Amino acid sequence: MTSSAAAKIAALPSLQGVRVLSLALNLPGPAALMRCRQMGATCVKLEPPAGDPMGLYNKPAYAQLHEGVKVLTTDLKSEAGQKVLHRELEKADVLLTSFRPSAVEKLGLGWKKIHSLYPALSHVAIVGAPGVLGEEPGHDLTYMAHYDLVTGLNLPPTLYADMSGSLMASEAVLQATLRRQAPYTGSGDPHPLGAFIEVALSNAAAYLALPRQWGLTQPTGSVGGAHAGYRVYACKDGRAAVAALEPHFAAALCAAAGVATSDIRAMFEPATHKAVAAFMLTQTREQLDKLAEEKDIPLHTLSNE
Repeated sequence: MTSSAAAKIAALPSLQGVRVLSLALNLPGPAALMRCRQMGATCVKLEPPAGDPMGLYNKPAYAQLHEGVKVLTTDLKSEAGQKVLHRELEKADVLLTSFRPSAVEKLGLGWKKIHSLYPALSHVAIVGAPGVLGEEPGHDLTYMAHYDLVTGLNLPPTLYADMSGSLMASEAVLQATLRRQAPYTGSGDPHPLGAFIEVALSNAAAYLALPRQWGLTQPTGSVGGAHAGYRVYACKDGRAAVAALEPHFAAALCAAAGVATSDIRAMFEPATHKAVAAFMLTQTREQLDKLAEEKDIPLHTLSNE
């Protein structure tokens, strides 16, 4: 499956009939809105006169993120813009923002105020960090670095905190929707209506970092390079990402490489690493792809680029 095909897989229409109003720019907010639209929500976005920066520095990304989204241009700092904002708030079920908390207050969107005006409206607020730390500057890279997810001088291959944060934000939209749809229990408490849910990108990075904190992806961990069946190897004309972690996969890999192993502990021995690496260097990508198919080995070849 190609990456573009995977990104376009349709989700169940879980948010059919839900209207989401977004003021969020750049990546996490629009990515969350894209997920909401894929789940059937009606999505409206208000952009400033200058537009969304994503539309300026990556038009294809902007186009995919906003497919099916109704985009309106308005200056929220103007009286006319505030009228447009409140017209849309009256129709919305969920408000999605990605401002610092102080900026939300300046726009007149503090939770106490909008909850009194629109009791049924939920607000999903994407911030950099939770609580008062939300005022501090930060980006995907700094949140990833804080949780030891940046190694060496290379940038991470994708924007992990932003994208995982966008999934948490779309999850929050689902949570708010389920809360509103919950049957009244008759307990005397008011029926739940709108909710305020804060989604911190630093928390998204912390969640992604859990396997590293557990030691799984550390150099001594089973999926950090210590297991000979879970590594990236050089081959004749490129590389091979091998994920033969389970005993039956590891056994198939070792059999193909002519490596004798007594049990799973052998996969952590330096001699096994050396033998598998030597075998890989004798194989082309085409040969390894064929081997993976014939022997049912989880393996994916890559170029050296």
